[in-house]
Amino acid sequence: MGRAEVGTPKYIANKMKAKGLQRLRWYCQVCEKQCRDENGFRCHTQSESHVRQMLILGENPQKKIAEYSEQFKRDFLSLLKSSHGEKKINFNKFYQEYISDRNHIHMNATRWVSLTEFVKYLADQGICKVEDDPGKEGGYTIAYIDNSPEARKRRELVQKRERGDKDDLEREQKQLERQVKKAKIESEELKKLKRKESDSEENKSESEDAKESKELQRDGTQPIKLTLSFAKKSPAIPTTAAPKRLKLK
Repeated sequence: MGRAEVGTPKYIANKMKAKGLQRLRWYCQVCEKQCRDENGFRCHTQSESHVRQMLILGENPQKKIAEYSEQFKRDFLSLLKSSHGEKKINFNKFYQEYISDRNHIHMNATRWVSLTEFVKYLADQGICKVEDDPGKEGGYTIAYIDNSPEARKRRELVQKRERGDKDDLEREQKQLERQVKKAKIESEELKKLKRKESDSEENKSESEDAKESKELQRDGTQPIKLTLSFAKKSPAIPTTAAPKRLKLK
């Protein structure tokens, strides 16, 4: 059966069926052809065009694998940089985003056997920051490291701003500590002054009480002596008495 002509209903139907991601086991990376089932894939591998491509690949397979690996890494990092920047994302989740394009380079055509091996390669080369993902998705989280001159300059400005903010914060903290220390010293001095005044008043009161008690104390072996003084009376002024009358018998 020949291929459907472009623009015909059959051609449009085939394109709609082929849209989206299909079974990887029925995809031929050499010919970049996706088959819909096992029978179609077997027929493709027996076709003249596929055999010709495999003969070309067999002359230098390592070179072709290196090309696929480089293209896979380039497309993977380009999508990571454009879609997520330098933010962290679960590796498995992002890989699903990458393979959603049916025309992507498949990993089974590269020199990396598994996703874990590819993740370790990105970490060892310093291309991405890789960490264990403690979330429910598990696996690893990756974050793209942008080493371009613009990105380095931007990071230096951010670090400089952060250092400036940190210095201002430390300066304010030290000033606040000095004020608190000064307030504590003044409070202690005020307490000492009040304590000194209180002690002085208590000592004064005690001395007065002691003086009063000393004046009232006496020795029990000696009698009490009282000294009485009387003022001398002035002489009476004589008065002229009336002459007594003689009684006549």
